[in-house]
Amino acid sequence: MPLPRLGRLLRPAAFGGIPTGARLERMQASPQYADGSFRNPTVTQTMASGSMLDFARTNVHRADRVRRTPAAAIPLHRPALAGPAAAAESDLRLTWMGHSTVLTEIDGARVLFDPVWGERCSPVGFAGPRRLHPVPLPLEDLGPVDVVVISHDHYDHLDMPTIRALAHTGAQFAAPLGVGAHLERWGVVPGRITELDWHESTQVAGLTLTATPARHFCGRALHRRTLWSSWVAAGPRHQVFHSGDTGYFSGFAEIGAALGPFDAVMMQIGAYSEFWPDIHMTPEEGVRAHLDLSGGEPHGVLLPIHWGTFNLAPHPWEEPAERTYAAAAEAGVRVAVPVPGQPFEPGGELPQDPWWRTVAVPASDAASTVSKVPHQAGTRPTPAPQQP
Repeated sequence: MPLPRLGRLLRPAAFGGIPTGARLERMQASPQYADGSFRNPTVTQTMASGSMLDFARTNVHRADRVRRTPAAAIPLHRPALAGPAAAAESDLRLTWMGHSTVLTEIDGARVLFDPVWGERCSPVGFAGPRRLHPVPLPLEDLGPVDVVVISHDHYDHLDMPTIRALAHTGAQFAAPLGVGAHLERWGVVPGRITELDWHESTQVAGLTLTATPARHFCGRALHRRTLWSSWVAAGPRHQVFHSGDTGYFSGFAEIGAALGPFDAVMMQIGAYSEFWPDIHMTPEEGVRAHLDLSGGEPHGVLLPIHWGTFNLAPHPWEEPAERTYAAAAEAGVRVAVPVPGQPFEPGGELPQDPWWRTVAVPASDAASTVSKVPHQAGTRPTPAPQQP
């Protein structure tokens, strides 16, 4: 194979940069940093002890694999490209592009969370989880973005080709400590990068962005030195929360008490497993975290994220949406489950049609695929919560 072609496949630059100098010193000074890496707010295992072999077995049986992808094409909403979209009537509009990528238009500013337009979430071009649906909108047609917010540097949240494209725009970048080294290597001007520790804030485009705690882990390739975080974006009229990746922990209530309540919560509810229960939430835990953010009472709208786009866990493809749908109804939480690319305003009519059922592999077509994380409600979902 010619060397240039091999280089494109291996993509060594995708490993990112290594924090050095003043950046590394700032990381080491963080209260979250000890013994060469960052720590979680509570004791956390990235993989349950002794579970690696059991996890490997989940890939052996075809019946257990078939339901991890949809049976038909995932429906998409492709916005008209005749010109820029009109401003949201309420000054708050969310567009889920798939996985954890959300364009948030809030109080006149455009915030892009965890943008991933790449075909694979992987450091190489020939292997790794591949998209289950196209991106609804080409990146060049997205329009101007004021700030790009990164939750952490795992490949399904920080995508080198996407960052390289966004580096040529006028967008500012906000990221947790250490992640700026990746952004710089991929062409983002250092003056447009703000790195924050937990509980630190910055002002961008009339918004206050605050990095808030999360329960996860981080690091590109062999360099597990960067911080992970959830985020709050607050404007004059509205404020929203993006969870990034996280296990459930008591910090959600603390975040809500300090910075909430929120008009919209973008919450990770997919890629969970009993093999890594501390670092990803189940749908029921995601709904519980949403309630914690508002003091235990339903407030605002829950947008489920981190599901549907990549096959990253043993559970059936549609299960995160189905279980969130049921848990939200039981808790009285307003939930929006749009098809990728479908914009909505949290203060208006919400997309709640269970579209995923039309493309999921029926359970009867596979012998034994159900999540090993037990449901907290019955297997039959209740109707989606209606708007007041």
